[in-house]
Amino acid sequence: MGEETATGTTLDGIDVLTVDHVGIAVPDLDAAIAFYTGVLAGVIEHREHNADQQIDEAMIVFDRSGAAARIQLIAPAGPDSTIAKFLDRSGPGLQQLAVRVPDVRVAADRLRAKGLRLLYDEPRRGTAGSVINFVHPKDAGGVLIELVQAP
Repeated sequence: MGEETATGTTLDGIDVLTVDHVGIAVPDLDAAIAFYTGVLAGVIEHREHNADQQIDEAMIVFDRSGAAARIQLIAPAGPDSTIAKFLDRSGPGLQQLAVRVPDVRVAADRLRAKGLRLLYDEPRRGTAGSVINFVHPKDAGGVLIELVQAP
């Protein structure tokens, strides 16, 4: 268990500020949006096409209690997308857990120093101009962990 810091909880040497969102892989973004906004009454916070990652995505926010929760719906934008491969292998469902950190580069360096693998050598652009990288699921108990630095 990590120690408490002024900015958040230290998790294996990195400052985790909060859970940023949970990512769900979906084959049909519009159908998923209809479910999460219509049935679960979420609100679209952001929607975009991310050409770098070959995905179409929508961030759905739920904030009725003052503690916002966010779900990222991720659909492949083409057959070579990693999300298309994920859907072929695993089907729709939970794809990643994203944690917000103050600085993705610092977090990545600290994790690499502990022997963990990250998917990218350098951080990439994420949703709405955020900066991201991922901890390899084989080094994180089978869970793909996304590191997110807010824009």
